[in-house]
Amino acid sequence: FLDLVDFLTFRATGFDVRSLCTVVCKWTFQAQNKTSKAHESSQYGWDDSYFKAVGLSDLISDGYRKIGSTVGTMGEPISQGLTPESAKELGLNPNTSVGIGIIDAHAGGIGTLATKINNDDLQLEDLEKRVAVIAGTSACHMTVARKDVFVKGIWGPYYSAMIPGLWLTEGGQSSVGSLIDFVVQEHKDIDKVRSLAIERSCSIYQVLNKQLEVLSKEKNIPIPYLTKDFHVLPYFHGNRSPRADPTLRGMISGLSLGSGSDLQAISILYLSTIQSIAHGTKHIIDEINLNRGSNAHNIISIFLSGGLTKNDIFIRELCDITGCEIILPKEDDAVLLGSAILGAVASGDFGDIFGAMKKMNQSGLVLVPDSTKLAYHRAKHTVFQQMYHHQMEYRRIMQQIT
Repeated sequence: FLDLVDFLTFRATGFDVRSLCTVVCKWTFQAQNKTSKAHESSQYGWDDSYFKAVGLSDLISDGYRKIGSTVGTMGEPISQGLTPESAKELGLNPNTSVGIGIIDAHAGGIGTLATKINNDDLQLEDLEKRVAVIAGTSACHMTVARKDVFVKGIWGPYYSAMIPGLWLTEGGQSSVGSLIDFVVQEHKDIDKVRSLAIERSCSIYQVLNKQLEVLSKEKNIPIPYLTKDFHVLPYFHGNRSPRADPTLRGMISGLSLGSGSDLQAISILYLSTIQSIAHGTKHIIDEINLNRGSNAHNIISIFLSGGLTKNDIFIRELCDITGCEIILPKEDDAVLLGSAILGAVASGDFGDIFGAMKKMNQSGLVLVPDSTKLAYHRAKHTVFQQMYHHQMEYRRIMQQIT
């Protein structure tokens, strides 16, 4: 069984070595005693008793060959690099260095988390104050700490699964960009929005963002306050973190037959959905900070990457709702940059991943929270939490019916 990451390096080099990232995060490999070089996994890491207990004893045979007899740290050079065949297919030189790979969202973490702010002398422990949020169709929230901290409903902690020597905690939202797309595309006024987008040569989301500015001026209130009486619970596809419940469903409160200026209804629904996603991220960060206690620093900064970095409303609402400063990377594709960092380590340009990150991560826009909207967003977060509890109460009521 090969994860895509490991298949690609196998295809490139002809050498079957598994990434510490894939086997720790997906296959229960224990890496606490991992050193810098690859080892036979039968000597450490795999837990025979676990696989026997779950009826997968066959995976133990042949030194765990089916799921990985040889495991290595991300960025570690593999064998002799590209095979002649792979080099020809890729248009590169044979023996070009190939580093052990990493899962895509984790590459996004490597591509952003060591970005310097104010030219500070960044230390490993400083990364504890940061979370990488890779936001596209879904979202992953990657943060690291020096000590292992278990957070109920959030994946991990995984040792050395992203940055060697640190424990990774991984939150996530199953539907982010896809949820925004869904509520907008299914709305009755979407054809009007599409027509305006064609007319203005822009995206439908730029049309909606502009419409929110118009509504804000008409009502003489800041954009976030347009949803004072309109609320969304974003669990249309369940909740990955921190409730870890795939049976949860989305909720909308505040619907009417429609009134006000043209496109008001779709714009308010769009904004409220964005805000609900931001409240979901705040919930994840709050739970991590709460469970860390004195074991690590609290998260205060979000390093945001992914497709949603192109949406100004999304960025501003995420910043104000979480209360975290937001740093956008200079390089748009943080996942690609993270992969390049591993390549730079594999080729010997850098001695370790963190050193390469500090040199290759660079910041773009930096956004700080607007403290004047703090009370409003706190109230909205209370509503966000209450909507979940109401859903649970509705279930209890209906479960009493036989």
